[in-house]
Amino acid sequence: QVQLVESGGGLVQAGGSLRLSCAASLRTFMNYAMGWFRQAPGKEREFVAAINWSGDSTYYADSVQGRFTISRDNAKKKVYLQMNSQKPEDTAVYYCATSRSRTWRSESTEYEYWGQGNQVTVSS
Repeated sequence: QVQLVESGGGLVQAGGSLRLSCAASLRTFMNYAMGWFRQAPGKEREFVAAINWSGDSTYYADSVQGRFTISRDNAKKKVYLQMNSQKPEDTAVYYCATSRSRTWRSESTEYEYWGQGNQVTVSS
């Protein structure tokens, strides 16, 4: 059974930084693109960032472009989300997910395995 375990969330002040990590038990981790999504209270889950299988191509939602950075370490089977210059509207539960493809995708339906979610709260 594939498991994705997120860590690194918490409370931060506006303008601050947090780094999320996601550890995957997937044996073929390096064959698949990875993504981060988030869901705020009362809102639908939305795409945040994605990275292709090799780590040399990334894609971001407009709302986080220039502030967030996604990266991966295939040897460690981990994906990361560095969040800088955070805003109160970044407050949400953040999920990592494994794509069905080697190239990045922004639609949640393109992702097969999901983590349990990790709360990020940005205070104003």
